[in-house]
Amino acid sequence: MSEKDIIICRCEEVTYSDLKETAKRFQCTPRELKLRTRAGMGYCGGRTCRNAVDSIALESTERDESQITLKYQPPIRPVSFSKLGEVFE
Repeated sequence: MSEKDIIICRCEEVTYSDLKETAKRFQCTPRELKLRTRAGMGYCGGRTCRNAVDSIALESTERDESQITLKYQPPIRPVSFSKLGEVFE
C-alpha cells in the first residue's frame, strides 16, 4: 500500500492523497478541507481523523496557524435513531 492509498477518514473513506491534493489546490483551512472532502463528517464526527486532517490542511496553507480558528463540536456520544425513537413512544 502506497502513502497515497492510506485512508485517513475511515467513515467517509477519504485518503491521504485526496486530502493533500485538495488542500494544495484550494489552500484550504481545516474547516474548508472537511467540507470539500467530507473527512471528519462520518459516524465518529472526526474523533479518529481530526488531528490528521488539521495537520494536512495547515501544512498546505500559506496562512499562519494562529490566523485559523479550528472548530470542533464533538457529540456527547453517538445515538442511534432507534434509541431516539424510544424516547417518543
